[in-house]
Amino acid sequence: MSSPPAKRKRTETSDITRSKIYFEDGNVVLEAGNTKHWRVHKGVLSHKSTVFSGMLQKLPPSPSQRIVDGCPVLALSNDHQDVEYLMKALYDPSFHCKKVLPFPIVRALIRLGRQYRYEYLYESGLDRIRTEFPSTLEKYDEATNSYQTIEPYNGLSRDILSLASEDKILSVLPGAYYNATKFGLEELLRGIERPDGTMSFLSTADLTKCLLAREKIFVTQFQPGYTLGWARRWEFGGCTTPAKCRAEREGILAMYMDAATVDALMKPGDLEDHGLCLTCTTTAHECIRAGRKRMWDELPTFFGLPPWDRLNTVASILSIFVC
Repeated sequence: MSSPPAKRKRTETSDITRSKIYFEDGNVVLEAGNTKHWRVHKGVLSHKSTVFSGMLQKLPPSPSQRIVDGCPVLALSNDHQDVEYLMKALYDPSFHCKKVLPFPIVRALIRLGRQYRYEYLYESGLDRIRTEFPSTLEKYDEATNSYQTIEPYNGLSRDILSLASEDKILSVLPGAYYNATKFGLEELLRGIERPDGTMSFLSTADLTKCLLAREKIFVTQFQPGYTLGWARRWEFGGCTTPAKCRAEREGILAMYMDAATVDALMKPGDLEDHGLCLTCTTTAHECIRAGRKRMWDELPTFFGLPPWDRLNTVASILSIFVC
């Protein structure tokens, strides 16, 4: 008796959405979300990714293997736009090296670079958010008020915080959390509308950390030895205009207290517009410099994080072993 004919492999050619990254000589088709497809090369995927190498080796040669345009289909669980960014980065070396990138690309480089063990892509994305929220006071001072490596938009700081929190990028968290505490309570509680109309919200856990830390930082910044502790002392030796300087310090203190402003890392230059005498100005600047360094050194502890040296050590270990 003759054997029944072998089942034909399932072949699909028309009912798919092809990306622009769809090479005629590609030998595997990636699928994301059942919506988009990329015809690419196994060698390119696996060259620097042991994860993709293993996945490709496990593609079943059986008749049940889906075939599109003569190529086996490898289904991915990732968002199709993230996969698009990953493919662009793999096929265009300059794609992820531009001076400034949109945040969705940076996020994809970090998450997919980490998931598929593309170390150079992971580090590329990581370097950008570390630049925006550095782990040293010197780097923090070098950073400007505008973003240097990521295209800015309303809600970006919260999106970076959420990414760092969800992906355990610990060395970024103190700076990102502190940035959030500088918002007022109402601004913290409500989301920020992005340009596309969606809302950027903090998770319940991150919001709780920010609210609790904000109160602690606000109180601490006025304590002796911290950034604004000098404003609570009414006289300094050598003051040439005691009554005037006392009134100025009272005014500065009231301004921060009434507005419940968190400015624990303020710089001496932030006191340019005041009426303090030269002696009091010099003393205030010295106190601010010492106080902001102390606050920076202690900053992680306000958010329940380990000290800076441990955060940076963990970051180095993750860079070596996670990717």
